[in-house]
Amino acid sequence: MEINVDLPNNLLPDKYGKYAPAENIKNGKPTISFPIKLSDIPADAKTIALTFTDPDSIPVCGFEWIHWTAANIPSSQVSIPENFSQTATSPVVQGKNSSASPLLDDTKDLAIGYNGPNPPDQTHDYVLHVFALDDNLDLENGYWMNELLHKMEGHILARAKKILPSRA
Repeated sequence: MEINVDLPNNLLPDKYGKYAPAENIKNGKPTISFPIKLSDIPADAKTIALTFTDPDSIPVCGFEWIHWTAANIPSSQVSIPENFSQTATSPVVQGKNSSASPLLDDTKDLAIGYNGPNPPDQTHDYVLHVFALDDNLDLENGYWMNELLHKMEGHILARAKKILPSRA
């Protein structure tokens, strides 16, 4: 399985992160998800799941920031369009991002779905994982990432990873 995300100058385009236009920023958080193209999905896959995280956030905040999780994307959807996080409908479900943490005094109305890159110190390498699964997962909107990881056990047919740098 392969992931393709357009990275001009080897960076995630500004419109999906910290330098997004003001109308696409809510309470300091970028809200428009980037487009993803998938290929070589196994023929017997039924759904796709994804995680988008920032391991470079560990020195900044003490943990790997979760920016987006989604599951039950039909495997026939090889093109995930821009702003999918805000336009996706059932059976697609989306999980909480790190803004949902009870340890943070953050904006809870942005706690589910895409919460774009906003590196405070330097360019960060964000990690997009995509999983081809043999079934729908029994999850509801607002699940935690660990729930997704547990539910995927035994259902992963293929996986792919792409590093998406975003500038500070």
